[in-house]
Amino acid sequence: MIDRTEVATRTPASLAHLKKLGQPIVMVTAYDYNSAVAAEAAGVDIVLVGDSAAMTMLGYASTQLVSLDEMLMLTRAVRRGLARTLLIGDLPYGTYESSDDLALTTARRFIGAGCDAVKLEGGAQERVSRVRTLTNAGIPVMGHVGLTPQSTGVGEAYRVQGRTAGQALQVLNEAKALENAGCFVLVFEAIPAEVTALLAPRISVPVIGIGAGSATDGQVLVFDDLVGLSVGRPAKFVKRYADVRSEFSAAIAAYADDVRARRFPAPANGYVIDPSELDTLRSALGHSG
Repeated sequence: MIDRTEVATRTPASLAHLKKLGQPIVMVTAYDYNSAVAAEAAGVDIVLVGDSAAMTMLGYASTQLVSLDEMLMLTRAVRRGLARTLLIGDLPYGTYESSDDLALTTARRFIGAGCDAVKLEGGAQERVSRVRTLTNAGIPVMGHVGLTPQSTGVGEAYRVQGRTAGQALQVLNEAKALENAGCFVLVFEAIPAEVTALLAPRISVPVIGIGAGSATDGQVLVFDDLVGLSVGRPAKFVKRYADVRSEFSAAIAAYADDVRARRFPAPANGYVIDPSELDTLRSALGHSG
């Protein structure tokens, strides 16, 4: 097995090599400097600055509501926390759909913010055109098929994709089109595991799953979901590896109790002044009345 904490900087080519070796690829989202540092220390292969930050970090009701400037601000923070990990930026809703030129302008801003690649959702013909434009400009692209949250309106439920033979074939056709347009990696989201097991072997680039079973080349989870920071009931595919939100709440409650009981700050939490300087200060204050 590869020691992920000692590998060189991740690149699209190195992910293809991991697929060839049969080594699972680990991807997480991150939205700030601290989560990026934690992800890299854990040796993950890819960090995605996902538009899920709209809900996890910014309190919006949908990924559709996050702005380009907000995503770029988060991206720059994550970049400062990474040295080796491949960084991918999620092109937010409304910043690439209408034309190839708009997609290229947006993608270049993410590259300027420190990304190694960008991600866009969907496999319809216009998305294929966007991917081809970006890859022709030298910008690596991650594709995304199955459930595409940006296509889900505010208040609408996310739905599993590929539950009929026709839907499954559509997922495959979109995935192949994105691969042929130049995507170096694809995300399969919310697809039945049995369907993924049939489709993934037909894709030559690495496939990263989220709610798509174990037959993919790797997995991705949202940072806040896996550490237990997210509010509300997690999706079925989420496994929580910690309960950080409860730890945060307990720590803040303990701090509040100490402040109200005047236990904090204690002498150990403060600074001191030389006694002679303190005497001089007292004298000066006394003299001044």
